[in-house]
Parts: sequence; C-alpha cells; structure tokens
Amino acid sequence: MQAHGKRSHRSGGPEGGGRELTAAEDILVRRAEQLLVKECMEKAGFPYWADTLPTPDDLKGGGYVQADIGWAERHGYGSRLRRKARNTQRDDRNSTCTRTLPQKEGIRYSGALMGAPSQGTLTARLPMGGTVETPRTGCRATAKGRLYGDHAAWFRAEKTATNLTSLYVPDLMKDPRFTRAVAAWSACMRAAGHDHATPPAAREKLPELTRGLEEPEAYAVEVGLAVTEARCATTTPLARTARALDTEYREKRLARYSGEIAAYRQRRLDALARAGRITGSTA
Repeated sequence: MQAHGKRSHRSGGPEGGGRELTAAEDILVRRAEQLLVKECMEKAGFPYWADTLPTPDDLKGGGYVQADIGWAERHGYGSRLRRKARNTQRDDRNSTCTRTLPQKEGIRYSGALMGAPSQGTLTARLPMGGTVETPRTGCRATAKGRLYGDHAAWFRAEKTATNLTSLYVPDLMKDPRFTRAVAAWSACMRAAGHDHATPPAAREKLPELTRGLEEPEAYAVEVGLAVTEARCATTTPLARTARALDTEYREKRLARYSGEIAAYRQRRLDALARAGRITGSTA
C-alpha cells in the first residue's frame, strides 16, 4: 500500500531481483505494444490506430494517501484526468471503426483484435483465489507475446505480481505504527478545517463539499482538499510510515511469491529493451 507520492523503484531484496519501470518507461512499453497491434491488424487487412497514451503525470494517481503536493496542486484527486481518459476511450477510432463496419466485418475485426473464444484462452490463478482468463489468440495476444517473450508466462506473472496487496494491506492497516500516523494526519487535517479520520474518508466527503457548484469551483475545492491532505501527509509521519511499512510487510508476507515478482520485473525490463528497438526511442 503505497502513499501517493514518488513512485517506488525497488531493486533486489526478498521480493526478487530487478526493478519496477519508471512511468516514462511504462509508457514506452505501451507505445511499442500499440505499434505491434497495429502491424498485426494491418497484416490481417484491418486499419488500426494506436491509442492516445497517458503522460507520466497521468500514471501517478491512486494510493491510500495523497502525498505529492505538486501533483495535488496540478490535479487535485485526478478528476479531470479521469474525465480525459473516459473521453479518450469514448472517442477511440478503433471502437468507432468496429461500430461502423457491417456486422460480419465487425465480427471479423473483433476476432482479429481480441481472438476467437473457440481458439482457447489462457488462465492464471490469483493469489487470493479464483482465476482470470485472457484470449490465447488475436493481435493483442500476439503483440504481448512479441513484447514479453512468452504471452502465457507473462500473463501468469503479471496477474500474480499485480494482485498481492490484499495479502498484507489489511494487517498493515492494523499496525499500531500506521494507526498512530493516521491519527496524526487526522489531527493536522482538523487543524486545517477538515475533520476527517482517514484519507479515504476525506475523499468520500468531496461530493458533498462540491454539490451544486459549477465545475471550476468544484475543481478548486477538490484541489484545495487534496493539497491539504498532501501537506498533512508529509508534515506528519503518515507518508513515510506508509512507505516504510509497505516495504516491510511486502518483504515479510510476499516471500513465497518472490519468483513470480522477479519474473514479472524481468519480463517488463526485457519488454522495455524490445520497446526501444520497436519504437526507435528511449524513455
């Protein structure tokens, strides 16, 4: 459970070797994947447009507590960024193309892109139980295979490594060191005129605080609350305690998944190297 501040780039340790990608590197890999999908779709006889990709700033949202004052000043809690993402998805030219094709051609387009169910799926078991599936074929699957080396191995590693927080966060949040830090944060917020017990509680109040306001005024309220949250997170122990405990609990509780975490990171780094060659650029 990371505080929403600077992105962590762990290396080595009990979780396995390698490191996480930076936001800029992540975007480069996404760009390469889109170019591979485009190449595959055009070979199948269909047009394809690369998605509008996020900026590094777009990828910084989320986390238990807002701890980046600069980001909060620019984006509040990210409402405008989320609206932009929804509009981008709504206006996606590939979706428009699919809707405007005759029915049979639309089915062929979707099959080329997403794969046909009759051609099978890949299955991954989640750490907390249950399974998820993804198409085995189609241009998206082909692109991931080329980028990550082995689509099936990547899918299993990615679904494991990105679904581990529920294994330790509930206990972390009961840790006395964490609850004391949250109490200190809450006292700071109260002194600033915002009586909230936790960061999630502050955000839950936002719709009430902005009800009836025009968008610019509502956004100003959002930014003001987010900036206060971030200042209290960084002037009390909350941000640094959340980061330290996240590292501590991950190292203690996730040792059994060290192989999957290492495989996930290494495949991401391998994909980054391939992405540089595919796009002809570096992050």
